[in-house]
Amino acid sequence: MPTSPTPASTEPRTAPVTTFPPCDRRPQSFDGPRPERRAGHRDPYLLAVVLFVAYATTSYARYRHLATRSWDLGIFEQAVRAYAHLQAPIVDLKGPGYNVLGDHFSPVTALLAPLYRLFPSPVTLLVAQAALFALSAVPVTRVAATLLGRRSGLALGVAYGLSWGLQRAVDFDFHEIAFAVPLIAFSLEAVLERRWRRALLLALPLVLVKEDLGVTVAAIALVVAVRARRTSPPTVPYALGMAAFGVAATFVTLTTVIPAFNTTGGYDYWNKVDAGFGLFASFDVKLRTLAWLLIPTSGLLALRSPLVAVALPTLGWRFLSGDDHYWGTDWHYSAVLMPVVTLALVDALTVTRHSPRPWLRSYAARLPTAAVAAALALTTSLPLAALTEPEAYRTPERTTAVERLLSEIPDGATVEANIGPLTRLTSRCRVFWIGRTKGLAPDYIALDNSTGRYRDIDGYARQLHPKARYTVARTAQGYVILKRLA
Repeated sequence: MPTSPTPASTEPRTAPVTTFPPCDRRPQSFDGPRPERRAGHRDPYLLAVVLFVAYATTSYARYRHLATRSWDLGIFEQAVRAYAHLQAPIVDLKGPGYNVLGDHFSPVTALLAPLYRLFPSPVTLLVAQAALFALSAVPVTRVAATLLGRRSGLALGVAYGLSWGLQRAVDFDFHEIAFAVPLIAFSLEAVLERRWRRALLLALPLVLVKEDLGVTVAAIALVVAVRARRTSPPTVPYALGMAAFGVAATFVTLTTVIPAFNTTGGYDYWNKVDAGFGLFASFDVKLRTLAWLLIPTSGLLALRSPLVAVALPTLGWRFLSGDDHYWGTDWHYSAVLMPVVTLALVDALTVTRHSPRPWLRSYAARLPTAAVAAALALTTSLPLAALTEPEAYRTPERTTAVERLLSEIPDGATVEANIGPLTRLTSRCRVFWIGRTKGLAPDYIALDNSTGRYRDIDGYARQLHPKARYTVARTAQGYVILKRLA
């Protein structure tokens, strides 16, 4: 929640720079007093509502069109469903009886349990993610307006809300990083407002979002230590202690906590990191990712702010990994970087707009407009562009037929499925990933065979379960249900 405004400074105001729209308040250097928030300013909240509607509609349209691209939504739904019934987060999609805390340490998803208990559906997770992403626009827009003026603040808020990293995450099901995005945004807003304790406390819950984010906590704490050393020296030891805690939390989680829940007694992703110490492997892909991260979002000006260092832990593990999925701009991995880069830009603008160099002042004056223009232009080829198409608001006949087919599987049944059917079943059945039942013969096998991948369905069922007999019960729109014979 916003904190109470601090008393206005008694220092004389500096003359406004003519190349920038005039602000309602004297600009602050990062060693000066705290900036005062504008009372009653509703722009950040109205923008968040608009973004929520856009994100939620986009996610739901994809779900309604059977456009789920991975098993992740099913995995998180099984975990949240277990939490909602006060059970351990068992995710059978990863294997019978698999505790998801042995895969990634994300207990924060338990916060969705009460909502899911009321609305048991994967759509609940998608809507919650849309709300969390939209919420992150509030601190970004609010602090930008406070430091740069209303028009520049709103422009940067819109540019942030339409940023490619957030749109890619909205387009790729649900992930736990939905909680990290607003936490980072609120924490860095507090940094820019010189509310050091608030910044540290808001960063602290990141250790419960995902195992790697403890290092991000450390990065934020180090930024606080650097920023507070002149105006609040007593804050520095606390910030350094928080940095040590963040690193220790990641270390303990990777070496002790996750292995304790994992049946192998280890961390399943070490092999991806071990294989990736060739930082310059596919350097062109990584360089393009950096260009996307810094140019359209900030015109490279974010590099002038220490806040950009908060992005280094995430970029580090991604670029050191041997898994090429982490290197590019697809999927959801860049969402946590969007508030970092945007607020680093806000921080840089508060200084460069008063630079003695005329060309730099002129460049800074035009960046908010350029950032929102770039975001709008890029959106024409990003997921939110689908909102301009009438098809996004219709339920295809194919979806209706497939859902009618899958509804014939009774509640509580055990089902082995691939990507297409699983999100229609995880809320009411025990669902396993195809080929990962570990000898358990499920009641049903549900397959999306619309590409014709499985040429001999009966033979494939025998291959999966040699000791059980299955027969094709029904088919529709390329989907197939096989039922186990008694």
